[in-house]
Amino acid sequence: MSWLIENFIHFNTKTAIIHNEKGYTYKELFLEIESIKNSHLKDIVSGDVVAILSDYSFKSIALLLALYENQNIIVPITSDLENEINEKIEESFVNKIIKIDTEYSIINKIQHSTHQMITNLQNTESSGLVLFSSGSTGKPKAMIHNFNNLVNHYKDKKEKSLNMILFLMFDHIGGLNTLLNVLSMGATMIIPQDRNADNICKLLQDYKIRVLPSSPTFLNLILMSKAYEKYDLKNLRMVTYGTEAMPVSLLERLQILFPRTKFLQTFGTSETGIVNTTSLSSNSTYMKIDDPEQEYKIVDNELWLKSKTQVMGYLNASMDSFTDDGWFKTGDLVETSENGYIKIVGRSKEVINVGGEKVLPIEVESVILLIEEVEDVMVYAEKNIITGQTVVCDVVLNTMLDSKQTKKLIRQACKNQLETYKIPTKVNIVNKTNFSDRFKKIRIKS
Repeated sequence: MSWLIENFIHFNTKTAIIHNEKGYTYKELFLEIESIKNSHLKDIVSGDVVAILSDYSFKSIALLLALYENQNIIVPITSDLENEINEKIEESFVNKIIKIDTEYSIINKIQHSTHQMITNLQNTESSGLVLFSSGSTGKPKAMIHNFNNLVNHYKDKKEKSLNMILFLMFDHIGGLNTLLNVLSMGATMIIPQDRNADNICKLLQDYKIRVLPSSPTFLNLILMSKAYEKYDLKNLRMVTYGTEAMPVSLLERLQILFPRTKFLQTFGTSETGIVNTTSLSSNSTYMKIDDPEQEYKIVDNELWLKSKTQVMGYLNASMDSFTDDGWFKTGDLVETSENGYIKIVGRSKEVINVGGEKVLPIEVESVILLIEEVEDVMVYAEKNIITGQTVVCDVVLNTMLDSKQTKKLIRQACKNQLETYKIPTKVNIVNKTNFSDRFKKIRIKS
């Protein structure tokens, strides 16, 4: 039995999970894991590649941990789209599928081939985990982890009694980070039925939640919805944000509305795991990587990482993003400060090239978000015959303005703070900006 599951015996009657307003103790979670191992996993042998078709629930979490104990390679899939499910099953070489409704339903799948990295992991007698990149640009990559390494990253955590929301999804490295953090500390996780601003704020109030893992896009949705005005959020003590760069102006607005809450920039990738970070301050987007299991360096303003928890490799893609000596080129562009802090300023693939001049979308967005009439904005590139690319923005307004008035307003605000080539040449008024189910902006680039 692993150290993680042994801890559940010690935590005993502490509440582990709250789902659909029902609480489950660590003892109940332990018994569910044992029940799964003794009954439902009889025909699943160590090393089988098993897909879990489910988002977070008491049963899916118990199943994940039972498969981990059974030394299986686990593929969590949260999608409801049949084509996407089938593609992920094929590309991760799944040979068992488990659907969770009221019970566990196991489907055998005949695989005529496997991958050498899967064979290598099976030979180590360790459990595995396959995650897919978000796929906002290009085909999602299937990456395989040694799950034991990821789990052991959370060993020796101090026991704590606090409530946390499982905000990021079951198939997302950030969501699994929250899950393993909670379980290793003996804390309580609250699973939201819907990931919308109103429901999340209600849960923050009802369960006196002190820590909210989130993203800049979702935090701005809370501001836009004004859900924070409907609910009492006085117990919220920390908001951790990651997955994308944070506009400084958005962070400043959040600080004004939540003066008692600490805001912490987090960082991680599906390839290398979550990094322990320290923020310069709550009103700063500068952070320091402070993790004995992670090395980092900056090459041509791009952050490179090497970690003990990084992937074995991709099952369906080349390893071009890794160097021969094991460094992962994250694609995240950073600025550095004199005292060793770094700031994520954007993604290299999202940089707009205007006649040879480079434009970071987040810089332009931060200026536009200062405009009183603008609730949300997304900046991206479009092709231009003369300059190659030009700067375009989609804006969500909180007042009635026509296109001509909006463009004039934005250009005037940008003119005072940005170089001419960074000012949007095209402004679209939209009802909402384009973001993924992981609350990360999907920038259109042509």
